[in-house]
Amino acid sequence: MSSTFAHYQQPGSLPSDYAILSRYAGHHPDGEPQSEVDSDGDDTETEDTSRRATSSSLLRRTSFPSAPHWSQHTTMIPAQSHHFKHIPVPGPLPSENTPLLNPPVPRIDEPLDRTPDNGGTMKIFWEELRILTRYAAPVFGTHILEYSLIMASVISIGHLSTTALAAISLGSMTASVSGFSIIQGFTSALDTMLPPAWTSSQPQLVGLWAQRMTVVMSVVLMPVFLTWFNAENILLFLKQDPEVAHLAAVYLRWVSMGLPAYTFNCISRRYFQSQGLFAVPTRIIFIIAPINVLLNYTLVWGPKAVRLGFIGAPIATAISFNLVSLMSICYGLFFVPSTAWYPLSRRMFTSLGVLVQLGLAGVGQTASEWWAWELVALAASLLGPVVLATQSVLLVSASSTFQAPFALGVATSVRIGNLLGEGKAQRAGIASNTSILMALVLSATSSTMFLVFRNSWAYLFNSDPEVVNLVASILPLVALFQVFDGNAAVTAGILRARGKQVLGALLNLSSYYIIGIPFGMWLAFSKGMGIHGLWIGLTVSLVYCSVFGTVLCLRTDWDREVWKVTQRLKDQDKVNRAEADEENRLTQ
Repeated sequence: MSSTFAHYQQPGSLPSDYAILSRYAGHHPDGEPQSEVDSDGDDTETEDTSRRATSSSLLRRTSFPSAPHWSQHTTMIPAQSHHFKHIPVPGPLPSENTPLLNPPVPRIDEPLDRTPDNGGTMKIFWEELRILTRYAAPVFGTHILEYSLIMASVISIGHLSTTALAAISLGSMTASVSGFSIIQGFTSALDTMLPPAWTSSQPQLVGLWAQRMTVVMSVVLMPVFLTWFNAENILLFLKQDPEVAHLAAVYLRWVSMGLPAYTFNCISRRYFQSQGLFAVPTRIIFIIAPINVLLNYTLVWGPKAVRLGFIGAPIATAISFNLVSLMSICYGLFFVPSTAWYPLSRRMFTSLGVLVQLGLAGVGQTASEWWAWELVALAASLLGPVVLATQSVLLVSASSTFQAPFALGVATSVRIGNLLGEGKAQRAGIASNTSILMALVLSATSSTMFLVFRNSWAYLFNSDPEVVNLVASILPLVALFQVFDGNAAVTAGILRARGKQVLGALLNLSSYYIIGIPFGMWLAFSKGMGIHGLWIGLTVSLVYCSVFGTVLCLRTDWDREVWKVTQRLKDQDKVNRAEADEENRLTQ
C-alpha cells in the first residue's frame, strides 16, 4: 500500500531525478555553462558557495524577469483571495500583449510564511502541524470517498455469494496490477513538477505540465485496454478457477468504461491540489459518492426492471468515475481562477520525455508495491475461495485505513514542494519531521480500531462463518502492520516532493520482492501457515520500508534541496522560452 524510498549507502549516492530535466534545458543563450544539478555527491566548493548563497537570500526563485526597479503598479491575483496573495510585479500592468511567460507570481497564502523562519523550532512545528492538518483533511475526504466508489462494489457483490466476492477480488486485483497502479505511478510525476511550478514566476506551467501528462497517459492507456479485454484468457493461463476468471473478466470489461475518466481524475486532482485548492476534489467526490452507493444498490439489488446483478457494480463504478471528471471540468472552468492554466497549443506535445522518465520511476515506486500486494492476493487465491474472500476483506480494510496517512503524504508532498519553490529550507525540514510524527498518531488510531472490533469486522463484507473467523484471527497482525504502513506512506510523500521516485522504486523492489514476498510464500506454503504467513511477510516488508524511509528523510539536507529546485527551475525557464520562441516562429 504505502510507497517509500530506496535504500542507498550514503546521501546522494544516486543521481537526482532533477537531472532528467537538465537534459532538456536546450541551448544557453547567455553562454553560461549548464549547472550540475544532478550530482548529489559532488560537494565541490563552487557548488557549496552557490547553494549557501541561494538558501540564504532566496525568498522566491531567483529567475524573475529582470527589471530596473519596482513599478508603482501592483497586479492582483484574480479571485479566491483566501488562496493567493496580492503581489507586486515589476513593470507596468499587463495587457493583452503582455508575454505569457511574465505573469504575476501566485502562492498558497499562509500568513505565517510572510515572516522569516526565526520563531524557533517548536513554534514552526505547531504552525506546520495546523497547516498539514488543514491540507490533509480534505485530501483524506477525497480519497476515502473515492475509494468508496470501489468499496461499494465489493460490499454489494460480496453479499451475492462467496464466488462473486472472490471474482470481484480477482477482477480488482487485475485492474490494479495492469491499470490503476500504472496510472497512479505515471501521474505521480506531477507531485514533483506542479507544486514548485505554482510558486515559481511561471504558474501557468502547472496547466502546461498537466496537459503534457494527459498526452502521455493517452498512449499509456492503449496496452491497458488490450489487457483488460483479454483478461479471461490471461487468468485461465494463470490457473484460476474458470467461473471466477470469467466473472472477473466481465467486471474488467464493464469497469473499463471509466478508465479514461479515472486517469483524468488523477491529473485534475493534482492540478487543483498544487494550487492549494485541496477542498475542490473533496466537494466533487462528496456529491458523487452517495450517487455511487445508490447506483450500486439499484443496479445490483434494485427493482427487477433495472437490476443487473453482478455487472451492475462495475457499471456503477464506471458511471461514477465519469461523473467526477465532468464535475472537475465544470469546476475548473467556472469556479477556479485561470492563473495556472496554459492555453492549448503545440507545446503540450513537447518535453514529454521528462514526464515519461519521472513517470516510469513513479511506476517503479507505486506500481511495484501494488503488484506485490496483488501477487499476495494471487497466492491467496491458490488456497481456495474462502482464503481469497478473506484476503479481499483484509485488503479492503487495510486500504481504507491507509487513506488517512496517504492523504497526509499527499499534503506533505504539496507543502514541501511549495516551500522548496519559495526557498524555505528550514520550514521544509520541520514540515517533514512533523508529518512523520502525525503519521504515527494516525496509525495508532487505526490499529486500535482493528483490535477492538476484530471479532465482528468481517460482517461488513460477508456473512460466511469461515471468512469471519479467519479475518478475526489475522486482524491483530493487520493492526501491527498499520503502524509501519502509515509511516511509509508519509515518507513516500516527502521523497516525491524531492523528485526521488527512483529511490522509492529501489526500496520497494528490495523490500517486497527480495525480502517480504519470498519470506511470506515460504511461511505460507512450505511451513503450512497459509494466509497468516503471507501477512507476516507483508509486515516484514513494511517494517523495512518504514525504517529506511524514515532514516532517509531525517538525513535530508534541505538547503541543498532548495538549491536543486532553484537550478531546475532556471533550466526549465530556458526550455520554456526556447519552446515559446519556436512556437512564435512557426505561427508567424
